[in-house]
Amino acid sequence: MQMLTEETTALKEELAPEAATQEDKARVKKKRKFPLSVQLCVALGLILGAVILEITAVNSTSFSDWYREHIFPLWVNTYGRLTSVFPFSFGEILIMIAVFGIPASVVAMIVLFVIKKKKRKKIGKVFGYVYLWIITFVVVVQVNNCFVLYRTSNFAKTNDIPENTHTSEQLEQLGDAIVVQLNKAAEKVERDEKGLIVMRCDYDKTAKKAMQALGKEFKNLDGYYVTPKPVACSFFMSQMNLTGIYFPFSMEANYNNDCYKAKLPCTVCHELAHTKGYIQEDEATFIAYLACVRSDDPYYQYAGYLTALSYVRNKIFEYADEGKKIKFDNSISDKVWVDIDANREYWDSVKKAKDTVFDTQTVSKLSSDFVDKNLKLNGVADGSRSYGRMVDLMLNYYIDKK
Repeated sequence: MQMLTEETTALKEELAPEAATQEDKARVKKKRKFPLSVQLCVALGLILGAVILEITAVNSTSFSDWYREHIFPLWVNTYGRLTSVFPFSFGEILIMIAVFGIPASVVAMIVLFVIKKKKRKKIGKVFGYVYLWIITFVVVVQVNNCFVLYRTSNFAKTNDIPENTHTSEQLEQLGDAIVVQLNKAAEKVERDEKGLIVMRCDYDKTAKKAMQALGKEFKNLDGYYVTPKPVACSFFMSQMNLTGIYFPFSMEANYNNDCYKAKLPCTVCHELAHTKGYIQEDEATFIAYLACVRSDDPYYQYAGYLTALSYVRNKIFEYADEGKKIKFDNSISDKVWVDIDANREYWDSVKKAKDTVFDTQTVSKLSSDFVDKNLKLNGVADGSRSYGRMVDLMLNYYIDKK
């Protein structure tokens, strides 16, 4: 009996390490699974939160206004400050990673599936979570830094500007007034031997100062501004018919450094307006125009009036007869026409460019269609045509201010 007990005890002692090892393995296996499930819950929770936020914004303009005033500035003052530290466009780097990195990762996953047959499940999980977090990042950032802002009250309502209809006579009066100011501003900027403007201004500090000054009159335009940055692949932006872009994934105001320089001050201020929550294109253009013409810098003043002229002239030419068109164009000084023609020649050269990586006509069409559909998807019924509403803002603002 005693011998049997001793043998049983010995057997238990021999089996104990093995049992302990099995328990440890089970515990380790359980620990390995736990973080993955947490990742899934967190990612799906963030996506669900973004969806709820968007639905709330769509159904409540007052909520969207509150979000723009109190929550959106948090992203600008934190993430925007961080990306502004980089001397290059961080958003452009993210685009390159997406364009080249994602396809490369898919190829890598396929290769690993082939050579690591016994670990396919683990490989699938790793890559699956990588793609899940990419999707989560895209959805959350787009909603928080872009989509919700489309549901806010318009600039006029936010800043107590009337929203009246206007007559063709008032439009022509505005056009004549802009031409007078533009012709005066054209005399204050330096030009080369060909008569082309030589820009003697920066596209950073002056733009920020001009925008901050508007904060004294208009809501949400005071405070910190991110650093505007040129894009390295500016020619590709030209192929897309873009002079600037607000990139919500990096909270940056990027601009096309290849386009005709007289257009840049207004472009930079336009993109900065987006970073303050004014996402509508016509509103951003109007804000940029005001920032430029009120600036102390003569180059910014000239750029502001030059941009305004193109919009107002297009509106007048929608109904004007040939005689009225000729009369209006003749009122514009020759110095201004040099810049208008130079800008037009630049865009023509982009269309005619050969030996490019991508076909300009294809890229241009894809870009235009994307911009138009994106605007309509976010509640802008007239899509790209909404840019022209900047003239309505100008008319109502100046008529109200007499």
